[in-house]
Amino acid sequence: MTDTEHPQTTTSGLHPLGGAASAAAPGPLAGVIIGLDIGGTKTRGVRFEDGVAVADESAGSSNVQNVSREQAALNLADLFARIGGGQVAQVYAGAGGIDTDDDAAALAALIEPHVPGAKVTVVHDSRLLLAAGGASTGVAVIAGTGSAAWGRNAAGDEARAGGWGYLLGDEGSGYWLGREAVRHSLRRMNQGLPADQLTEALLAACGVDHPNKLIALFHSPDTGRRYWAQQARLVVDAAAAGHTVSQELLDQAGKDLAGLATQALRKLGIDGPVILGSGLGMNVIPLQDSFRSHLAAAGVSDVRVLDQDPVFGVLKLVSEASGAH
Repeated sequence: MTDTEHPQTTTSGLHPLGGAASAAAPGPLAGVIIGLDIGGTKTRGVRFEDGVAVADESAGSSNVQNVSREQAALNLADLFARIGGGQVAQVYAGAGGIDTDDDAAALAALIEPHVPGAKVTVVHDSRLLLAAGGASTGVAVIAGTGSAAWGRNAAGDEARAGGWGYLLGDEGSGYWLGREAVRHSLRRMNQGLPADQLTEALLAACGVDHPNKLIALFHSPDTGRRYWAQQARLVVDAAAAGHTVSQELLDQAGKDLAGLATQALRKLGIDGPVILGSGLGMNVIPLQDSFRSHLAAAGVSDVRVLDQDPVFGVLKLVSEASGAH
């Protein structure tokens, strides 16, 4: 992680296109600032002019952990062609997998040719989430394709939990739920049990006619992390229809995500707030309920679900980095 400034101030709320700008603009928010939220599936860019969002575009992923460096460069070129360049003062980018200064520098090197002379800051995407939740300190929990927790305290200390990637962790994520749906279906097959509603939905979504075929499909180069993360919706739908195992999986996902938050909180010596975001976190109510209840059992009461996209946390981070009051 790079540019680890220690924010001391809080700016006013951030707003999507057409909303009010921060009361701090101009000043640190003067000129053109481009915020990037770089996920495993897409890269979202918002162009702010004097603190007001004037363009919002998306392109394919430019995260080199998910696509080749060449594809990442092409996707960034596509995004900047649509969002506009010109005299850009700053680019603030959040991306998954930014664990070292080298990670940040490699991504910054892909961005810099599109914004000559601009200051480029690259951080872990969970940092955007915390800022978008209106907090300067606390813990942000990503529950999307992958999962991770990141936080900071008033002294500027930072802590991470999870974020190891799908081969080592990502508990409570979309990928984890999709994989568990496959495992559930294979267990039933091994036990000689008929396909239940989750298995039937999974087979239909994957275009195969028997659970045994899920094994080869899971290991196929034609599927991957994003493919299986997309199957998480089948677990959510089955849980809503009363499928007990799917309900248990969502509860376990919430418990695991709460565990990540608790680890980060303890390392920082704080008790909140905890902000839950990304696709699953913002949209799956049973997971949110489980997350809240398991954190409450750990004595954490200030739990918030993000109500705006993380990229809109960029203005807060830029303002804080400048030391503006």
